[in-house]
Amino acid sequence: MSEHRSRARHRRSGKFLAVGLPLALTTAGTLVHGTDLVPQQASAATATAAAPAWATATADGFASVDALGQNGTYGGRDGRTVTVRTQAELEKYATAAEPYVIVVAGTITMNPVGKEIKVASDKTVVGSGTSGHIVGGGFFLGQGVHNVIIRNLTIRDAHQGVWNDKEHDFDAVQMDGAHHVWIDHNDLRNMADGLIDVRKDSTYVTVSWNEMSHNNKTFGIGWTENVLTDITIHHNWIRETEQRNPSTDNCAHAHLYNNFLEDVPGTDIDSSYGNYSRGGTRMVLENSYFQGMRNPVIKDATATVVQRGNVFSGTSGRNESGGTAFDPKAYYAYTLDKAADVPALLKSGAGPQSSIGTTMTSAEATTLTVAKDGSGQYRTVQAAVNAVPANNASRVVISIEPGTYRETVKVPSNKPHVTFQGTGGSRKDTVIVYDNAAGTPKPDGSGTYGTSGSATVAVEAGDFQARNLTISNDFDEGANQSLSGHQAVALRTAADKVLLDGVIVEGDQDTLLLDTAAKDKLGRVYVTNSYVIGNVDFIFGRATAVIDRSVITLKKRWNGTSAGYVTAPSTAANRKGILIANSAVNGDVSDRTFHLGRPWHAGGDASLDPQTTVRNTTLSAAIRTTPWTDMSGFSWKDDRFAEYRNTGAGAGSANSDRPHLTDAQAADQEIADWLAGWTPSAS
Repeated sequence: MSEHRSRARHRRSGKFLAVGLPLALTTAGTLVHGTDLVPQQASAATATAAAPAWATATADGFASVDALGQNGTYGGRDGRTVTVRTQAELEKYATAAEPYVIVVAGTITMNPVGKEIKVASDKTVVGSGTSGHIVGGGFFLGQGVHNVIIRNLTIRDAHQGVWNDKEHDFDAVQMDGAHHVWIDHNDLRNMADGLIDVRKDSTYVTVSWNEMSHNNKTFGIGWTENVLTDITIHHNWIRETEQRNPSTDNCAHAHLYNNFLEDVPGTDIDSSYGNYSRGGTRMVLENSYFQGMRNPVIKDATATVVQRGNVFSGTSGRNESGGTAFDPKAYYAYTLDKAADVPALLKSGAGPQSSIGTTMTSAEATTLTVAKDGSGQYRTVQAAVNAVPANNASRVVISIEPGTYRETVKVPSNKPHVTFQGTGGSRKDTVIVYDNAAGTPKPDGSGTYGTSGSATVAVEAGDFQARNLTISNDFDEGANQSLSGHQAVALRTAADKVLLDGVIVEGDQDTLLLDTAAKDKLGRVYVTNSYVIGNVDFIFGRATAVIDRSVITLKKRWNGTSAGYVTAPSTAANRKGILIANSAVNGDVSDRTFHLGRPWHAGGDASLDPQTTVRNTTLSAAIRTTPWTDMSGFSWKDDRFAEYRNTGAGAGSANSDRPHLTDAQAADQEIADWLAGWTPSAS
């Protein structure tokens, strides 16, 4: 192979701006319920026209070199951006002939275990912030596949319980004969075989800024007699792994720099070796940091290793070099970080980043950071809200680190375009919680909070969004029986264009108050990919609200009894009320104890026309056979309550006590009818 190859400009992986992803508004089918919500069969949506920096990013290192008819590695940047949340969606777009930028928004559990999706050429597969997880499987890039980027994902847990597993070839990323591949900013761990396998003459590969951990065989390169592979491996944190860290077999050019290999003492995993130059490999190893590794650098008699500027701390055994290699700068430009800085640099910068896989640009968003430990700009969420300029014209993202924030938060009406973004791997990691109830006395002695005033989070500003977090009211009814009002709101919205995507809203009575700024004001709310948990009237108010592709979880009362009401709409006449679509209603409660809803004529206002429609939703046996009931002297039959094509043990055929929409009526009660010209797009 000739070494006279054209150079390509080196682009260092850096920090990108947060946050957001395009949103699907189409019908979903069955829901899989668990810690994370995975709606099946949901269609993906295209991104906005202005592509963010991460969607057009190109690789550095050998993946940036023009060769084999490919000009560097840029993935699917010339195609549409789509968002996926299911294995079926991911396979559809990853295997397509045309280019795509595929945003993984949530956890996708592979079926069967060990499934490796066959990625086609010209693809970018990227996790949305830190939420993109592939569990129990990974990706395969076959012969001739080229121009692929796999970025910002957590790929994990295909391990079958055998440490040196020779029966299950379950890799996070495997390539056989692929070229121009960039694997960047991923968290790869606990797989049955390798985390990364670069095999069978795969070449022009760059592996950068990944965290690889808790595995036997980390990263193997080779499986060929030919000395062809060109690979760059930089800024990777490899820890608690035994072998292949990496093992480079018959690589024409292997450039390793600024990696951190760590063997933590006192754990169950001990390294057998670190960087291994095998066969005909020529390796250049620069400014890397080896901590506690046994045999940190080894080579075969036929291989070469040129070492420059590496740090070895607490290492033992073989540390070898010898022979002549090559000059990486003959192929691409790059800049070395100091070896002493590498551990801290990678502990903060390796693995998925909350700022990658999102749709905001620097001109569109300002990000404020919140962390309880003081590492952010603010320690409380309210302090960050207070810092938002009044009447701000553009998006302000409040990025909230994992932790429990015991506080009440109010977003006033003069602070629109605010996003609350939890940065943990799960929506359970970031929790905003308080315990006020309607009957709780105010500290200043001016009375009690009342229902609306009890909210843990109150949103009065338009175009508000919340993602990847939990909002809770943990008022203890049993311990406060003396209080006159037990309504305890977790989240109150009183604004238009509110988007809740991937959240948990949890309480008991009156959990989620979906209101409007005034009776004559429109207040549209779209809730998707979320959980709403409660027991009495726990989705209520006069807003025009859609609960789509979500799980509504029924809870027992404080005394262990099962009885309750899912919705209590107080819709104004000629407005849309509450629509539950493509979702599931279930919970650990007794059969036939919960109503789907009852009409709330707030203040005895007979002019209201409450509405709840539940359609295309799975109902558990907890739902009563007569799912609607009266409230405060108002008959549900005088208002608007209906079902359409629900399934499950709690569903039932149409009768006078259980009205169903006709197909024609249902055609006028779609999600788009509720949203009335607003297309939610997370940002």
